[in-house]
Amino acid sequence: MTLKLEAGLKLVAATHNPGKAKELHALLDGRFEVLTAGALNIPEPDETEMTFAGNALLKARHAADLSGHVALADDSGLSVAALDGAPGIYSARWAGPTKDFAMAMDKVAERLEETGSEDRAAWFTCALAVAWPNGPAVVVQGEAHGTLTFPPRGDRGFGYDPIFVPAGFDQTFGEMEPAAKDGMSHRAIAFAKLKAALFD
Repeated sequence: MTLKLEAGLKLVAATHNPGKAKELHALLDGRFEVLTAGALNIPEPDETEMTFAGNALLKARHAADLSGHVALADDSGLSVAALDGAPGIYSARWAGPTKDFAMAMDKVAERLEETGSEDRAAWFTCALAVAWPNGPAVVVQGEAHGTLTFPPRGDRGFGYDPIFVPAGFDQTFGEMEPAAKDGMSHRAIAFAKLKAALFD
C-alpha cells in the first residue's frame, strides 16, 4: 500500500498552539483543511519518549486515534554541543509552564558559562509524524546547524530563534525575514522530506 495524502483532506494538527497550526497550514501549501487538536478538545498526551521522532509519533497517533482523521504532529527543539545535546527534547520544558523563552535562553547562557567551554555549536531538530487512525504512520526529521550568540537578537520567529545563527549567515533566526528562515529551517527540511514521501 502506498501512503499518499490527497489534497482537500481534513488533517488534524496535533497542537494546541494556533500559531503553529497556521505555520503548518502554510508549509503544507494550503492543500488541506487543517483542524487543531485544541479546537477538537483532544487533550495533549504526556511526551514520554526519549527522541524527537518518538514524541512526534506519539502525538500524531494520539490525535489520529481520538479524532478519526489523519493527524500531523511535530516535535522540535534546540540541542547545544557543549551541553551534551541539552535542552533537546526538553526545550519547551526549559521555558517553564508559562513558555518563557527569555528565561530559557538565559538558562542556556548560564549552563554554557558553567561548562567553561568556548564551543557555541548548536542545532535545531524537527521531527514530523503523520499517522492514520489505528493505522500506519510516517516519520521524517530535519536539522539546521549553526552557532549560538548572546545576548538574544531579533524579535521574529519564536522559541530559541533569537540566539541561533544558522551556518553561513550572520543574522539570527530571530532577525531573519520569515520567508528566508522558512527556506532553510529544520522544519522546512523536514517538510520537504514529508512532501517527497506523501505528496504526489
